[in-house]
Amino acid sequence: MKFIDEASITVAAGDGGNGIVAWRREKYIPKGGPAGGDGGHGGGVFLEATPELSTLVEFRFKRQFHAEAGKAGGQSNKSGRSGDDLTIPVPVGTIVYRAFEGKPEQFVADLAQPGDRVLVAKGGKGGLGNQHFATSTRQAPRIAYNGEPGEKCAVRLELRLLADCGVIGVPNAGKSTLLSVVSAARPKIADYPFTTIEPQLGVVRVSDDESFVMVDVPGLIEGAHEGAGLGDQFLKHVERTRALVHLLDGAKPLDEMLHDKTTIESELGAWNPKLLDKPTLVVVSKLDLPDAQQRLAELREQFPEARGISSATREGVQELVYAVWQTIKEAPLPEVVTPPPAHIELVPHDAFTIERAKDGTFVISGERVERLVALTNFDSDEALARFERTLAKMGVEKKLRELGAVDGDTVRIAGYEFTYS
Repeated sequence: MKFIDEASITVAAGDGGNGIVAWRREKYIPKGGPAGGDGGHGGGVFLEATPELSTLVEFRFKRQFHAEAGKAGGQSNKSGRSGDDLTIPVPVGTIVYRAFEGKPEQFVADLAQPGDRVLVAKGGKGGLGNQHFATSTRQAPRIAYNGEPGEKCAVRLELRLLADCGVIGVPNAGKSTLLSVVSAARPKIADYPFTTIEPQLGVVRVSDDESFVMVDVPGLIEGAHEGAGLGDQFLKHVERTRALVHLLDGAKPLDEMLHDKTTIESELGAWNPKLLDKPTLVVVSKLDLPDAQQRLAELREQFPEARGISSATREGVQELVYAVWQTIKEAPLPEVVTPPPAHIELVPHDAFTIERAKDGTFVISGERVERLVALTNFDSDEALARFERTLAKMGVEKKLRELGAVDGDTVRIAGYEFTYS
């Protein structure tokens, strides 16, 4: 299965069900009062982290998701059934961003633990039945509210692998071979750079009841943090690891190994300076090759903690596994840098704006007026009159007069057009 670590989908929560106009009909009560039930709430759309998924590949085939709408209210003050919520499973380690139409993308959540759950689209509230509009002077109201529309938005998913140890190094340093030796993973291996073009995960067994997850990060090169060699797509997977194995190619001269080491460290620091603080084991690979032992000895003059391995002969491999496991146990939990949740500025509930379009139409926008339009059933004369009274109380009519509106002018709110009078 191909590894996919980014996906974009669209989600739509369910609309609320409409409230209805109905009357109490019982024997010996010839003129019963209003008894229209409320509509049910629309279902919301949730994302939930599950360990059963390891990639976002499923979202290549399905990109649109809809929750169930609420049902309309019934007679005898019976409320309609609410729509079922929709839960979309995603891999553990998924970072969620959301964007509503015409607005910038915002960070929503980091689903870093199994069972983590976040609401990405809220279902619409059910509309009110005419039972709510009875007063001492209006005992037979023919007004009911429609249900609110559910939220619709674009969602971008970004997967950052959850691995205990990351193996880093330049291309062809032996990272994939090491992973294939210490785990059951079978990455593509060949004697040329960039054999591995996507991260590979493997479970490394330390003992019968102890293991850790290792990720082979595709070869990094100079400029990786800016996207060279797809490096910007791979460096993010290093952030969640607790320890790193920096593999140096034992087939190279010492000065080239040192250059490779400096290059990788520079790229890590340019991507996220905190990556340089991770516990890192410096390891020389291909110890079975001629002169590799001598190069390891030379490297230890500058880095005494350096060790060597041969994935071909298994020399030093088991010792490395134990050293990595001990490092992981002693290392603190990684601090993953994610954007802060979006700051939501509170807007006065009655706030609205009115702009004059080029064709002379007055365009009114604002959360409350747009919500009022969505709730109103314009086929009802009583509902339309209530709509006009509410706009007047909000100050919309006064503002229109101040802007020069006269009888016959067109007023547009949330896609609906009205004639001003």
